[in-house]
Amino acid sequence: MSLRRSIYKTPAQLRAMVEPGLITAAALEAARGLIAPGVTTGELDAAASALITGRGAKSNFQMVRGYRHTICASVNEQVVHGIPGDRALEPGDIVSIDAGAEYKGWNGDSAFTVVLDDPTRPEIVAERQRLSDVTEGSLWAGIAALATAKHLGEIGAAVQGHIEANEPGYGILREYVGHGIGRKMHESPSVFNYRVSDPGPEVRPGLVLAIEPMVVTGDQATFVEDDGWTVSTLDGTPGSHWEHSVAVHDGGIWVLTAPDGGAAGLAPFGVTPAPIA
Repeated sequence: MSLRRSIYKTPAQLRAMVEPGLITAAALEAARGLIAPGVTTGELDAAASALITGRGAKSNFQMVRGYRHTICASVNEQVVHGIPGDRALEPGDIVSIDAGAEYKGWNGDSAFTVVLDDPTRPEIVAERQRLSDVTEGSLWAGIAALATAKHLGEIGAAVQGHIEANEPGYGILREYVGHGIGRKMHESPSVFNYRVSDPGPEVRPGLVLAIEPMVVTGDQATFVEDDGWTVSTLDGTPGSHWEHSVAVHDGGIWVLTAPDGGAAGLAPFGVTPAPIA
């Protein structure tokens, strides 16, 4: 199979990816709406699961061997792949929720971070909110770069550049990166969140990527906890994870996992998304 056929989708295939992206976005909103002190991560998982199945889709996370949940819920020093369960959220927690849906054989994948308020620790809340804001900004910087990029490596350079310009002391996870998405949740190519020497594949219509910066306030070194999934920082500093699935097509780019196609997030970068025809 040629490189072009392996990573570039046809216009019809891009259209088929719109609905799973919207279902993924709706599932994350269902979880987001419940986030509050005292709510368990398992309750967030149940809300996302009900939304996905109610829309006639499947949780693609549950299709990963050995994983039986709909979302990943990572709290504080947990950066990604946290397993939902009976952990109750507390004031001041920084929480990253990741989810995906498969609909009619096509996939969506997205993530967001929320910081719970804590009036007794405003400085902690402000620090963690800054982390989330910079991480989200780096995601949109990467997506905006995709609109004009010639090669995939430009996305990672834009993500890292945004972080360095705003909080140069932050760490970017190196062992975990974004990916292509389509018939499978994880496809080629890898999407780095930092500069690499290889320019990478050509950016052209049909490319669909899950761009997902994972950023920490301290050192980027991590370890996998005893559950075999949860990725946490070695130094105990908090992390943030933001992600969207984005399609490149003949008319421009479209964020499949944002109901507005990414219009609000891309506006500060002067980029207007174009719906997939």
